[in-house]
Amino acid sequence: MNGTAAKIWSPGDWNAFFGFGTNILVNLLTLTALLRYVLKLPDDIVFGRILPATGLMLFLSTGYYAWLAFQLAKKEGRDTVCALPSGISVPHMFVVVFVIMLPIAAMAGDPIKGWEAGLTWVFIQSFVLMLGGFVAPYIKKITPRAALLGALAGVSIAFIAMRPALEMYMDPVIGLVCFVILLASWFGGVRYWRGVPAGLVAIGVGSLLAWGGLALGFSFGGMSLDKLGASFAGFGFSVPLPAVGHVFGGFEYLGVILVTAIPFGIYDLVEAMDNVESAEAGGDHFPTTRVITVDGVVSLIGCLLGNPFINAVYIGHPGWKAIGGRIGYSAATGVMVLILSWFGIVAVLMALIPVVAISPILLYIGMLIGAQAFQEVPKSHAPAVVLALIPQVAGWGKLMIDNALGAAGTNAAAVGLDKLAGSGVLYHGLELLGSGAILTSLILAAVAACIIDRAYQRAAGFALAGAVMTFMGFMHSESIGLGHNPATALAYLTMAAGLYGYARVAVPASDLSLAAQPQLRSSV
Repeated sequence: MNGTAAKIWSPGDWNAFFGFGTNILVNLLTLTALLRYVLKLPDDIVFGRILPATGLMLFLSTGYYAWLAFQLAKKEGRDTVCALPSGISVPHMFVVVFVIMLPIAAMAGDPIKGWEAGLTWVFIQSFVLMLGGFVAPYIKKITPRAALLGALAGVSIAFIAMRPALEMYMDPVIGLVCFVILLASWFGGVRYWRGVPAGLVAIGVGSLLAWGGLALGFSFGGMSLDKLGASFAGFGFSVPLPAVGHVFGGFEYLGVILVTAIPFGIYDLVEAMDNVESAEAGGDHFPTTRVITVDGVVSLIGCLLGNPFINAVYIGHPGWKAIGGRIGYSAATGVMVLILSWFGIVAVLMALIPVVAISPILLYIGMLIGAQAFQEVPKSHAPAVVLALIPQVAGWGKLMIDNALGAAGTNAAAVGLDKLAGSGVLYHGLELLGSGAILTSLILAAVAACIIDRAYQRAAGFALAGAVMTFMGFMHSESIGLGHNPATALAYLTMAAGLYGYARVAVPASDLSLAAQPQLRSSV
């Protein structure tokens, strides 16, 4: 404790506000595009019902986490506490759209039915979060940090950093210039004129390049005067309205919804634990149960008002803290989102700011989280961190293959798994390893870290948990159900038995250096 009074706003909050705020803005722009152009929902539903509900949910979430950080700062008497970042869960955004809402909308011939199914999906997940929050602290206590942070690093590299990195090189004049602006400030100590935040400088420069290029006849960032003019039609004041009838309207598709809602609810639990662990590694300890429960509560509120997207604590706490973020950046972001969503400004921003100018910020967060997994664990656990990355890479690879084949009007089964394997694409392996990747990452890394520490009984416990979750379809399967992958479940069970046997014969870690000394001397 340093006895410093807690402050709601610090100079570094400007940096974090523009960085985190633009992160949230990108997600808002993305989900708006999905709702309008993929699901074909009418604008009165998108801008009049869904976005106002989403904005209120995000306002409640970011405001609560700012308050929680303020309480921690007061309790510990320091001004270095950084609020947890939170917002729409990005993986879930795509899952609920493409796995739930789009197929049901197509089957029913009505996009409103797809929206209702998405609301029901979030309704179920909210309760999984609220109930699961009470067991999460125990799981966090027994799980090695390498497993928690390693699973998080895999998500950050595969699903946070990869897409913006690719977008940057697809439009390099804007992407790379904005990237170096951010790196020079956030890693290299460069300060811009009058302390203007690097995130704002990057967005400003990227927008100038895009619109300046358009004036000179170049196509940078996909800007268009026609799109900008049309975007003003979305202006108007809208507040969220109850959508309880729509929530329960989706229950007719409950069988389809449960297949993904429960495992992704468990995914949320693990992800939230990882992110709280990440914040603790950065010096800020927040209560895991309260964090997860609040995610469930605000998601439920948003859902009952028409928002079909789950709320989640974000990865990135160390990144925002490193650039000076404290408490105010979180609350300010919530206010910004409320204004943007209730007044229909999102549509204008979609046409005004090139997304590629914002992509480097997401890449930076991915870099920092990946680095933290190695920096905040014992050096001996580095192999476990690397192991945790692999299932996420497999999941990303499968997603890319599925999307490519889907664009060609086919799928892996139609092409033939043997044919793909003959071309070096082990699709079935990607499918097994990438399904339920965050749980697989956690189990494999925990087993590896425990083996490194010679804690074989704990390693056996994690392997046994892997066997149970695999048998129930939470790991190595794309749907819940008993016995979907019995061979892999049996393999984990056999692994657990072997590890328990090793516990009776292995050299204790404390004796390892002494045991190794005679062998080292005899080999010289």
